[in-house]
Parts: sequence; C-alpha cells; structure tokens
Amino acid sequence: MLKKVISDLYIKYVKGTENGAIVADRKAFLCHLTSAVIKGVELETQKSYVSTRIIKHLYDKKPAEEFEFLVNNIHSIVKYPDMVYENKQGKRAGFCFVKKIKSEQYICCIEVVHTPSEEDTIPEAHVVTAYRIRKEDYLKGYRLLWSWKGDNPSS
Repeated sequence: MLKKVISDLYIKYVKGTENGAIVADRKAFLCHLTSAVIKGVELETQKSYVSTRIIKHLYDKKPAEEFEFLVNNIHSIVKYPDMVYENKQGKRAGFCFVKKIKSEQYICCIEVVHTPSEEDTIPEAHVVTAYRIRKEDYLKGYRLLWSWKGDNPSS
C-alpha cells in the first residue's frame, strides 16, 4: 500500500514532466520509524514523509532503473535501515539511512522539519534524497550513529 502512495504521487504529479519542471508540492506519509532507530539516533519524531519534490528530484537525476528501484524501496530503507549515519556538515539532511538490498547499498537522507500546528510545531522526518552507493568507501567520512548490530554503533 505504501508503495502505491509513492506511485500515485509519481503518476499524478511527476510522470511525463520535463527535466527541471516545477511540480505541485504535496507530501504523503511514508512510514513510522522503528523505536530502535528513534532511540538509537535520538530522533524527536517517529513519522516520516515523502514529497512530490523528492520524487521529482529522483525522476530528474537518477537513471530509470535506479529511480524505479528507489520508488519501490524507499519505504524499506527508511523503515528498516541497516545503519544510520550523521550527514556531513553543511548538508541539508541530518541523517543518512543506509540499507543493503540485493547486494547493493542504498542511502536515504532524512531531514527533521518542524511543521507549524495550531499550538506549536510538529517534528517530521522528511526524505531529502536517495541513491545507490557506488563507491565502496563512500561512507568512510561519515559518523555512524546506530546500526542493527546490537542496536548500538559498532566501533
């Protein structure tokens, strides 16, 4: 069903648009983060979201095969990451969720956004980008915050 939400956003707002075209800005609930991840990286929210802007970004920038794979697997990467890293300084997203799927590693960058509500703001985890990691040592400069190995960062 969640794959369908992303597919529906893609079909309704992104499919067939020209490279760089502006699309309607819509967001959809992606998944609840696991309590192990929330506790492990001290996130202030459990809800994650994906938007038409991120889908359009992936559509414009990724090869068709990678785009299709990401659309069908972003939920798994965010819901069940193998590892969570702190993103590099100066990057928009604070967290990098990494998951190995079919012998390839994928990264999904997450930004915590504070959405205004009637009384205060509500923190939400938003997908900023996602891609296949192509270089073996890509994560070398990133700080590991959490992994499934005992629910603690391995040293």
